[in-house]
Amino acid sequence: MTGAEYLESLRDDREIYLYGERVKDITAHPAFHNPARMTARLYDALHDPAHKDVLTTATDTGGSGYTHRFFTTPHSADDLVADQQAIAAWSRLSYGWMGRSPDYKAAFLGTLGANADFYNPFADNARRWYRESQEKVLYWNHAFVHPPVDRDRPPHEVADVFVHVERETDNGLVVSGAKVVATGSALTHYNFIAHDRLPVKDRKFNIVATVPMDAPGMKLICRQSYTAASALTGSPFDYPLSSRMDENDAVLVMDKVLIPWENVFIYGDVAKVGMFAGQSGFNERAQFHGATRLAVKFEFLAGLLAKALEITGVSDFRGVQSRLGEVLAWRNLLWGLSDAAARNPVPWRNGSVLPNPDYGMAYRWFSQLGYARIREIVLQDVASGLIYLNSSAKDFENPDVRPYLDKYLRGSHGIDATQRVKVMKLLWDSVGTEFGGRHELYERNYTGSHENTRVALLLGQLADGQLDGYKHFVDQCLAEYDLDGWTVPDLTTFDQIGKMGRDLLG
Repeated sequence: MTGAEYLESLRDDREIYLYGERVKDITAHPAFHNPARMTARLYDALHDPAHKDVLTTATDTGGSGYTHRFFTTPHSADDLVADQQAIAAWSRLSYGWMGRSPDYKAAFLGTLGANADFYNPFADNARRWYRESQEKVLYWNHAFVHPPVDRDRPPHEVADVFVHVERETDNGLVVSGAKVVATGSALTHYNFIAHDRLPVKDRKFNIVATVPMDAPGMKLICRQSYTAASALTGSPFDYPLSSRMDENDAVLVMDKVLIPWENVFIYGDVAKVGMFAGQSGFNERAQFHGATRLAVKFEFLAGLLAKALEITGVSDFRGVQSRLGEVLAWRNLLWGLSDAAARNPVPWRNGSVLPNPDYGMAYRWFSQLGYARIREIVLQDVASGLIYLNSSAKDFENPDVRPYLDKYLRGSHGIDATQRVKVMKLLWDSVGTEFGGRHELYERNYTGSHENTRVALLLGQLADGQLDGYKHFVDQCLAEYDLDGWTVPDLTTFDQIGKMGRDLLG
């Protein structure tokens, strides 16, 4: 699709609710118009000679077309490095701020060719979606998490809220329930439904499937729109991020939605649903995508912070320099983890490879610390400069106020007031507005609960034997000596010298 074709594809009968009303056309609504155009930029880039060589490759479905690289099956480290560059190139078009771009769910869609047999008896569905999503570069999102309602009870006791199958029909499964939180789904073509925890053995909870956004009974109930709010209270100058990159989070509700059998990946198989996270390949690829995208975002924040420090005249202070250096270290760490995951792949199904999960798991842990730390550094070192600002771009149009703005709101080193305010408002929108606060929440929870990320890292290295290997490494050291001295032939205890020393001390 081109950008225009993508926008046209959103003009369907989807049910999106915001501020008490159903949105008639999301491409025209103030809450979604600009975010949709930012996404359209991504589709246009696939056809742009300036980006096409990095972003695209030939399809591997037997056709003659091309697709975004991350939608295809990688077979080597070189393939993954090329995927990494494509992910980064798309992310740079939104300065790292749109985490749920179409290539995010390619983390799953790109597995369906090599791993189709895992989904038996629905393997043909996997193969069909692999072809179709790759050839069209379809935009999927997902909703995995049970709503924060009665989580202390098993799912079958919360069937009035949690997603479940109401009945089976010849045409498919009739499904009801809610999921949290369908980030950016209003702008997508399909929503992928699965579970974040092993469901009970009641087969009605054991479903992994996809649903088109315009399916009858599918609804999104959106949180407030930062984009719409920015249009009411300011301008792009005042809210340069909020006004165009709000991936609206929503409660996804399914009210007797018919999911055709051809859209089902797993149903009624408790073991397979439980194995999905570990066997689908999605986690390894999603972590790789997330690390790459966040590395781009950290680059943006580092550059923006550096400009703000220069404007306030503190960039030569040693303590300030040390903390800017820390921000750059976080940037380097994320790129290092992304590189390591790509360049040290693990063999997978049918000759394919996955990004190395050890580095992906490390990214999950460090990202939760790093984003909050960078935000803390911005608040600490830019301090009052973040709010030593006029209310609106319109203040510069008022001749009674403009002279004072030019005099008192100027920056250091010859930076005029408009440029200083422009930079500071961009930084405040990054860390201080509702949009900025939401992004810290998003990055903290992007890959799961702060406890689960740590436990998952432990369990992963227990399962593959790495932790046992580390313990064995220690055992090798322990085995080289005992109470009587060295137990290996190439080291000498020197008992006589030890005796002489004891005699002297005695």
